[in-house]
Amino acid sequence: MRAIVFDAFGGPEKLRMAEVLKPAPAAGEVLIEIHCASVNPVDWKIREGMLSELFPYEFPIVPGWDAAGVIAGVGKGVTGFREGDKVFAYCRKPKVRHGTYAEYVTMAADAVAPMPGNLDFAAASTIPLTGLTAWQSLFDAGKLSAGQKVLIHAGAGGVGSLAIQFAKNAGATVYTTARGRNHAYVKGLGADAAIDYSREKFVDAVRALSPEGLDLVCDTVGGHVQAESYKTLKRGGMLVSIVNLPESGEAERYGARTNFVFVSPNGGQLREIAALIEAGKVRPAEYEEIPLDRAAEAQERSRTGHVRGKIVLNIR
Repeated sequence: MRAIVFDAFGGPEKLRMAEVLKPAPAAGEVLIEIHCASVNPVDWKIREGMLSELFPYEFPIVPGWDAAGVIAGVGKGVTGFREGDKVFAYCRKPKVRHGTYAEYVTMAADAVAPMPGNLDFAAASTIPLTGLTAWQSLFDAGKLSAGQKVLIHAGAGGVGSLAIQFAKNAGATVYTTARGRNHAYVKGLGADAAIDYSREKFVDAVRALSPEGLDLVCDTVGGHVQAESYKTLKRGGMLVSIVNLPESGEAERYGARTNFVFVSPNGGQLREIAALIEAGKVRPAEYEEIPLDRAAEAQERSRTGHVRGKIVLNIR
């Protein structure tokens, strides 16, 4: 099968098209014929070796963790899927090696879910990693509930675009940071207020909007943004980061609680997200489709941090 691979950590020039063995599903797994795979920042971080101490790996590596496609085979004991089913999945495995920039991938059946019936493969491929990240940050880690106030950083990005919609659907008041040119977009997703971080200090803007402080901050940026975000929280408020572990000293200083999320595969949560999409309560982020052989370009654009929505690789 065709796949994008790299044989050593490094820059985008390490990516190459190759013929690799088509996998076969083990017991409890399904084989997915991939039609589209979306690109995430974690893809180039893995390529550069930035996560080599976090995950076991083996070269050659096929990057990519998002997939939408069709069931092409089922392993022993799998009863919930059959060949021909349209599915999507976040395909992170214990070892980094067999990713989704390829024509086929195997995955544990309990991490896979039926595609939303109102989406095509490209749109569906944008959902799993970002959707699960947003869901687990808001609800598993952040315990967000109706009536609360939340700040979602980088609302025009892949995670932010879905987090805004999930939070609004849950009955929260949603503030977000985004460049001015993206304000109409994020407000269209449900944000109650958008803050142009390039023109004003987001802490001042949030304090003006909510003098009593926020219940939750979803940090998708890290660094200085994370440190400043504590100033927007009420005493006992929660900061959840998907970028780096929050510093306990800073949290204690502001009387805040913290949590860190590295997204986990979860077919059950994908089914819940799919139901919201089918009900018209959530829509995918904006995306652009490009061919698989332009994967290096896609990763470099992702690396800039200024992609609105997602980039999708067309594999078939």
